[in-house]
Amino acid sequence: QVQLVESGGGSVQAGGSLRLSCAYSGYIYSSICMGWFRQGPGKEREGVARINSNGRTSYADSVKGRFTISQDNAKNTLYLQMNSLKPEDTAMYYCAAGRPRWNGACYTGAASFDSWGQGTQVTVSS
Repeated sequence: QVQLVESGGGSVQAGGSLRLSCAYSGYIYSSICMGWFRQGPGKEREGVARINSNGRTSYADSVKGRFTISQDNAKNTLYLQMNSLKPEDTAMYYCAAGRPRWNGACYTGAASFDSWGQGTQVTVSS
């Protein structure tokens, strides 16, 4: 099991930026996908960005060009740089870890990630 702790959330005006961090520990298997998900008020949890062990990234269409996922293996930390934030980005953001597909690509659905952090709140005001 992987332990995950998010930080970096907060309140920002539209157009602003935030960087989320996720410190991970525990058993990190050699082939792993790390991802960021979010859940807004009254909405289902949705995938935002994913990165696999080879550094391959994928993004939801709604955040492409604005958000960047990265990781520092030396620090066991996952990041989500969020730029040009919009009010619709307001949500609780979660870090997650899970096994990849047979070809190494990450699944997009939350059900395929089995380790989760507690979340960090991001609020974007207009």
